[in-house]
Amino acid sequence: MMRTIIVPVLGASLLTEAAPTAPDFTRDIRPILSENCFACHGQDAKKRKAKLRLDQGESALAERDGVQAIVPGDLENSEAWVRILSEDEDEVMPPRDSHKELSDAEKDILKQWILQGAPYADHWAFTAPKPPAVPKGVANPIDAFLQQRLTEEGLEPAPLARPETLIRRVYLDLTGLPPRPEEVDAFLTDNSPRALENLITSLMKRPSYGEHMARYWLDLARYADTAGYEGDPDMPHAWRYRDYVIDSLNRDKPYDLFIREQIAG
Repeated sequence: MMRTIIVPVLGASLLTEAAPTAPDFTRDIRPILSENCFACHGQDAKKRKAKLRLDQGESALAERDGVQAIVPGDLENSEAWVRILSEDEDEVMPPRDSHKELSDAEKDILKQWILQGAPYADHWAFTAPKPPAVPKGVANPIDAFLQQRLTEEGLEPAPLARPETLIRRVYLDLTGLPPRPEEVDAFLTDNSPRALENLITSLMKRPSYGEHMARYWLDLARYADTAGYEGDPDMPHAWRYRDYVIDSLNRDKPYDLFIREQIAG
């Protein structure tokens, strides 16, 4: 469904310097290879050099005539790494005529990745999502994941927000508007254990919820009521798309249907 709400109840303060995490192929490695290597060692067979694909683990880790582009855990025998460090103009990768050059930070990321086994991963778009196991120790699942990450980064949560602070955060997050004084008073006098949950549910039913949340999607879609530059001509029917997005959010339209409708439109 389209609604995903995270209420910022937890804060964090730095305790110790976070320990470095292992490079993730999708997040850290693929972008480096895509920017610097895939033009010659990627999907396009017509432009591929040495019959080597660095976008596929099977090819990158395969041995060819006694040479292996990437040897998990072994920098000296990883030909790709040797070429990256080479000072020979005919051997260095990326080649000089590509006008691309790896930064020291990118080299370090690749180095750590190879040393840690050079694990490949399928592109996220082709990987079926699986629900993660909920960390233990916190009643709210979202807080549980937050607490787990805070612990990994050497952080601890700040104290819980006071009720009058919490209601203001919830209103601004969900509607973009602050609560009225009488709404604050009603929340402060509600002793129900589900007071916060009930408040969130009620706010998500307001038209202002869709109006506020639609801003993020409309920004990504580059929505505007006018052309915005030369002459700035009016777009008299643009509002129809704006209202469609707002209505979709307020109706809690399933995300897959939301996307299909826009592709069809």
